Amino acid sequence: MQSLKFFSLKILVLASFFSLKAQEKPVKIISEKLTEDVYMLTGQGGNIGIYIGPDNIFMIDDQFSHLSDQIKETIKTLSPKPISVLFNTHMHGDHTGGNANFNTDEITLISQDNARKRVQENNLKKLNSQEIDSIYYNKMLPEITFSNDLTLHKGEETILAFHVHKAHTDGDAMVYFAQNNVLHMGDTYFSEGYPFIDLKSGGSVNGYIDAHKKALVLIDNETKIIPGHGKSSTKKELETYMLMLEDIKENVLKAIRSGATLEEVETDTTISKKYDTNYGGGFISPERLRATFYTSLK
Repeated sequence: MQSLKFFSLKILVLASFFSLKAQEKPVKIISEKLTEDVYMLTGQGGNIGIYIGPDNIFMIDDQFSHLSDQIKETIKTLSPKPISVLFNTHMHGDHTGGNANFNTDEITLISQDNARKRVQENNLKKLNSQEIDSIYYNKMLPEITFSNDLTLHKGEETILAFHVHKAHTDGDAMVYFAQNNVLHMGDTYFSEGYPFIDLKSGGSVNGYIDAHKKALVLIDNETKIIPGHGKSSTKKELETYMLMLEDIKENVLKAIRSGATLEEVETDTTISKKYDTNYGGGFISPERLRATFYTSLK
């Protein structure tokens, strides 16, 4: 009788799962024109940057592998030119998941040194468990890496890529298009929610805030910002966001100095209360943010 009940329950769970899957709306890739040459693509995962150069396209991040064909078709509506460079801002799968689908003899993958190492580590686990084969594994890996800074020239455009240390991860890089005055910040900026600071992958609160300071020195009031997640943004909005992070940081430090435990900080709503309405409804809850700040700053 118990086994029959378990089987019936299993059928109900599976039916509910497939019902929910059937109700899921298909992902739509949406393009937003930021300048004459630069677009932001949104879909499922990290925001994609597209620069259309004189002869080819420079692409930043590629979301998940199951979206690659849709992304390619969307890019074709912007320009018939071929993609020549795919740049990974960091290692997470919602920014690098399509690497193998884009990695051809005509497209070169670029990332910061640590980003490649972490993409390699993650995919090596999949290779060893036979989820992927060796060909797919190698195509996932960036072919050119850099430590601190990298400059590329595409016609009249100068593309500056620079590493920001221990921010969202230990392998984050921002990309700035000097002539178009557009900055892609990757996941060092979540314009509409609290940030995900991946402490297990080398991220830190201080590094995250320092990344914002570095960006603010570079840009001006006319700069268009592509965040890792959220709507396109401006210098003024980034300044407001950074001040919010610094305020929460100071509140957490005060709690730490007073002897508060992780659990006490996590449940203390006063620490981030004034910002929770605007930023606390996303992927990172106020509780999780406070716990991350405590763990990083402690």
